[in-house]
Amino acid sequence: MYGLLRLVALAATFSSALAALQGFNYGAAFRSGAVKKQSDFRAEFTAARRLLDAPGDGFTSARLYTTIQGGTANDPISAIPAAIETQTALLLGLWCSAGDRIVDNEIQALKTAITQHGLNFTSLVAGISVGSEDLYRITETGIKNGENPGVGPQKIAAYIQLVRDALIGTPLAGTPIGHVDTWTAWVNGSNQAVIEASDWIGFDAYPYFQETQANAIANNKDLFEEALAKTKTAVGGKPIWITETGYPVSGQTVGMAIPSVENAKVYWDQVGCPRFGKENIWWYTFQDATPDTSKPSFGIIGGALTDVPVFNISCKGIHHS
Repeated sequence: MYGLLRLVALAATFSSALAALQGFNYGAAFRSGAVKKQSDFRAEFTAARRLLDAPGDGFTSARLYTTIQGGTANDPISAIPAAIETQTALLLGLWCSAGDRIVDNEIQALKTAITQHGLNFTSLVAGISVGSEDLYRITETGIKNGENPGVGPQKIAAYIQLVRDALIGTPLAGTPIGHVDTWTAWVNGSNQAVIEASDWIGFDAYPYFQETQANAIANNKDLFEEALAKTKTAVGGKPIWITETGYPVSGQTVGMAIPSVENAKVYWDQVGCPRFGKENIWWYTFQDATPDTSKPSFGIIGGALTDVPVFNISCKGIHHS
């Protein structure tokens, strides 16, 4: 029976891999700090699907940072049944910067979700990310910025194997597993163990934050493309999924980068539009989620739920070289 389930799951994964995924990142809590419920995720996923003038087939995928429901030890996140209700493809995330016990809880939550929801859930899973920017957090820059404790490359690689082993005999066996980190982490030669352990590479890039370079909006496209090219060289042919990028509609100036609705649209048009429908991409972000993401604000709908973005996202009439 499990053999048949694995074949069905792998076929679904293969099918989803043929079509580029297009979605947003979704936090587990609101700006107030309140934990999201199933109805909250359902409302967000539905609004994202209905976004006015969305390019291509719309935003039908969600990247999560954790598989654990807020306020519980290891209950599955309520985004999972919401995704089933709305047929939203999932890039699952397991949080890895909080120690072995939390990783064990993340795996338990994932296995519980498989048991509870079966193929209704597993057929929507495009991939699993073991960790998010953990390698960045242990760099000098990450420590300077007061980020959460990070995890070293050998530990991340071990966690990836732990997840693979835990999924043997389940419908998610064979699901593409990777790690998400800043592009600067991928071009750092000391993180090769994570590259080798990953089926795909999660690429986070924000020219807005590259204050040591000429990062005015006119240069953001070139800075993004340069970062992506360097990452491609560093990861030796592994598939690259664009897991986070975006530009704030408001907030503080960083270097030469000035947040504004107009500049956010320029970045969307120049970086997002050429990729939507062609490459796996999860934009940051749909709705400002936690208390510290509103300054700067990256939410293309701001902080209140709506299906009307703050700028035109249609990509119509945009020509790219």
